[in-house]
Amino acid sequence: MHAGVKIFAPATVANVACGFDTLGFAIDKPGDEILAHFSDTPGLKISKITGAKGKLPYEVEKNTAGFAALKLLEHLGEQDRGIHLEIRKKMPFGSGLGSSAASAAGAVMAINELLGRPIVTKRELLPFAVLGEQIADGAYHADNVAPSLMGGIIFIRSNQTLDVHHLPVPKGIYASVVYPHIEVLTKDSREVLSNQVGLKECIQQTGNLGGLVVGLYNTDLDLIGRSLNDVIIEPQRAKLIPHFYKVKEAALSAGALGCSISGAGPSIFALSANSLVAEEVGESMQKVFHDNKIKNDLYVSPINTDGATLC
Repeated sequence: MHAGVKIFAPATVANVACGFDTLGFAIDKPGDEILAHFSDTPGLKISKITGAKGKLPYEVEKNTAGFAALKLLEHLGEQDRGIHLEIRKKMPFGSGLGSSAASAAGAVMAINELLGRPIVTKRELLPFAVLGEQIADGAYHADNVAPSLMGGIIFIRSNQTLDVHHLPVPKGIYASVVYPHIEVLTKDSREVLSNQVGLKECIQQTGNLGGLVVGLYNTDLDLIGRSLNDVIIEPQRAKLIPHFYKVKEAALSAGALGCSISGAGPSIFALSANSLVAEEVGESMQKVFHDNKIKNDLYVSPINTDGATLC
């Protein structure tokens, strides 16, 4: 085994209230670490997985990190190169924090770095990472993978063509993310969604999405706050998260600009104008879970603009 590389890929908040499958942003922690080493044994292998408690397969084709890495290697004509991957899971499964996306994002960047960066930009690595995450939930979408890999706040105009764009990050804005220790799988969370959307709700959601984008470009915190309102997905998924509306009310009462479900849940995020408010908001959100004897973790973070990084 020869010297290798280590990549950190951060957790993400997908949907960002009004942008179902079209918006996501990265936070500083938690995240996953992916290590890649050259090996004298031909082919890609997953040599070690930690922090997963037996939940992740070692078969490359069935593992989000492994499949993403394999697709990249095939694209580069390097599928027979001897490479071992080590996956260090440092974030919970079914948390709504993009766990599978972080592994896929970290894996493609690790392979690219190990091979001397044959692919120049993270944007060019994105399709392979999305293919990897698709193994986890069956959907081809980039709202977690893109921000984990590329950092910042990402808008996805089209998941099918991966027409993705960075949005401005207003100075000082912070996220408070609370993860209650219950599991909500993305597949299950998608099953509760109706295929029918009312015209009234569609108009409201479109207005909120447009308002959020304009607010980010103009650093208009009031507009951002008014726009962080999900009238389609949140009402359907809230029932999967105990005390969701109490947590949301606590966040808004503590000064948050807005609050909603992170990805498929059960994590709940809030955005605030600065770190001090974000800390107070996070503690208020936590208190609801503490009062109801639900263990939870709090992450207070600026928007992570780096994405996956070489450690």
